[in-house]
Amino acid sequence: MTLERINGLCAGLGHPVLTDGADSAGRFPDGSRYRVEIPSCEGPDVMAAVLDEADRRGVPVHRVSQGSGVMMLTDAEIERMVALGAEHDVEVNLFLGPRSSWDIGGQSKVSAAVGAAARGNAAVAASLCDAERAVRLGVRSLLIGDLGVLALLGRMKGDGRMPEDLVLKTSVLMPLSNGPTAALYEEVGATSLNISTDLTVAQIAEIRAATTVPIDMYVEVPDDQGGAVRFYDVPEVVRVAAPVYLKLGLRNAPNIYPVGGHIGALAQNLGRERVRRAELVLRLLSELAPELAAVPATVAG
Repeated sequence: MTLERINGLCAGLGHPVLTDGADSAGRFPDGSRYRVEIPSCEGPDVMAAVLDEADRRGVPVHRVSQGSGVMMLTDAEIERMVALGAEHDVEVNLFLGPRSSWDIGGQSKVSAAVGAAARGNAAVAASLCDAERAVRLGVRSLLIGDLGVLALLGRMKGDGRMPEDLVLKTSVLMPLSNGPTAALYEEVGATSLNISTDLTVAQIAEIRAATTVPIDMYVEVPDDQGGAVRFYDVPEVVRVAAPVYLKLGLRNAPNIYPVGGHIGALAQNLGRERVRRAELVLRLLSELAPELAAVPATVAG
């Protein structure tokens, strides 16, 4: 069997193997190619610190995402984050439910691939309960680590039990490393796709060719997800992946989930450093590809 025959099998099913990436014609509603996401924004105090640092540095922040989960926030904390988001035109994205890595099961202790899965139907139900609570408190963007939970929330949006404009964002803990998987996630309800952290530009372009929804990608990757620092890749990522959220993790940083007041100052300092990292990335993008950075980035959709 030849390489052409092997690659032709995939191309014949609508997913060609690429060796380079074409310019993406996709844009956010405001015409921009990219937006900035600050992850691990663990509650209103961290979010306030992130927004303060962003204002001080002139860094646009369009989305903040939280990893400890809805169940680790009080109603008042969620409402304050929603209010901060409305005040600053920032999308607030909260993680759903319990997860295997916090559970009594053993597999997640030896395989990170199942760490965010909902272990058993009770965990699925808890995730849906988290989603309903977050929506009731004004949240319109949810972070999901389980395919079944994603599919059920997609159905609930379809039948009117969840808001039509609710963002369903996949977690980096849901493996997404090829076009067919991206298409599947979108088919069952995903409206924002966190892709795997170690993909080549051509592989990212394959995913973009398979889906129209925004991609989000770590351009500095937490150590437990690979630890790459890909600042000089950002122009090519923006070129082939638009519309894309540039997502700033941190190397050499502790895993703080679930966060609480006992490490509140640490979480705030990490948030501020992520904004500084975003400043570095945007400077490089502006210098290396000003034609990609020229479109003003505004309100997240």
